[in-house]
Amino acid sequence: MKALFIGGTGTISMGIIRKLAAMKEWEVWVLNRGNRTAELPEGIHTMTADISREAEAAELLKDCCFDTVCEFIGFLPEQVERDYRLFKGKTRQYIYISSASAYHKPAAGYVITEGTTLANPHWEYSRNKIASEEFLMRKYREEGFPITIVRPSHTYDERNVPLGVHGDKGFWQVIRRMMDGKPVIIHGDGTSLWHLTWNSDFATGFIGLMGNRHAIGEAFHITGDEVLTWNQIYQTIADALGVKLNAVHVSSEFLAAAGKKMGYDFEGSLIGDKAVSVVFDNSKVRRLSPDLRTEVPFHIGVRKALDWLMVHPEAQVEDPEFDAWCDRVIEAVQKARESI
Repeated sequence: MKALFIGGTGTISMGIIRKLAAMKEWEVWVLNRGNRTAELPEGIHTMTADISREAEAAELLKDCCFDTVCEFIGFLPEQVERDYRLFKGKTRQYIYISSASAYHKPAAGYVITEGTTLANPHWEYSRNKIASEEFLMRKYREEGFPITIVRPSHTYDERNVPLGVHGDKGFWQVIRRMMDGKPVIIHGDGTSLWHLTWNSDFATGFIGLMGNRHAIGEAFHITGDEVLTWNQIYQTIADALGVKLNAVHVSSEFLAAAGKKMGYDFEGSLIGDKAVSVVFDNSKVRRLSPDLRTEVPFHIGVRKALDWLMVHPEAQVEDPEFDAWCDRVIEAVQKARESI
C-alpha cells in the first residue's frame, strides 16, 4: 500500500513514519519543502514542493494515486479545501490531523469521547480545526470523499518537554529556571488532569487506521492511557533533572490577562485547553488499533527528552523576555498574598 504524508517531519508524523519504515506493508512518500528530509528513515520517498502553491503541487501529483494521504499541516479551512481539490479521485483515504482541543470548552464532563461536542470559544486555532473538520465531513456526506479525522492531544517526543506555561521560544527557559532553583509557574492549582502521549505510542493507534475502511467517515482521538495532574507532570520533570521543584500556582485567568501584554495566548492554550481536566476514552480507536497502549510512560519519556536536550545546545533557546515576565508575575502573586 502507498501512503503520502504532507509535512511528515513533525513530532507526530515522524513517530508514525519511523514505525512504517520498518513495515513491509507500506510504501511511504513525504511531500514537503525539503527542510528536514535528512532526518527521515532510510527507504522513505520524498517529493519536494510547497503545497500552498497549488498549481505547482497539482503538477507534481498529476500522475499519482495513494491508498492514504495524511495531512499534518492543515490548520485553516482553505488549506483542507485545497487538499480536497488536489486529492479528489487520487486517494482511497484522506486522514486529517485535527486536535483534541476542538472538544467543547468548558467540557460538560471530564471523560471525553468522539461524541463530545466540538466548540472552543477561547482558541482560534481550535475553531479553525473544527471548521476544517466540518468542510471535510460535508464532502464525505455529499460526495463520498474518503475522510478520516484524527484528534491528537498532547503528543511529545525526544525533542519536546511537555509544559503548561512557556514562552514563544519553547520550553528551555522553564527547564533552565528549574535547574537554577528559580520558581516556575504552574497554572491553576496544578490538580487538573492531563494526558501525555509519546509519539511512537500515538503511531501505533494511527497506523491501525491507515487503509482501514472502517475508519472512513469517522473521527478518532488517540492518546496514551496515562493520566497525570500538572503538579505530577512538573514534579516528574524536576525529579528527572535531579532538582527541587519550586512551584508557584497562578490562576489561568490571571495568566491569560497578564500574558496579553506580551503577546502570549494563554487564553487559548490554557483556558481553551490545558486548564480543563480531560480523560480520553480510547475505546473507539482500540476497536481498529487493538495494540494501542502506553509503552513509554511519562517518567521514561521525559528522561529521553531531557537526555536529548542536554546534548543538543542548539535546542537550548534562551528566552530572557519570558524569564523576566515569569519573575514579574510571581512577584505580583506574592505581593497580593502578603497584602491580605
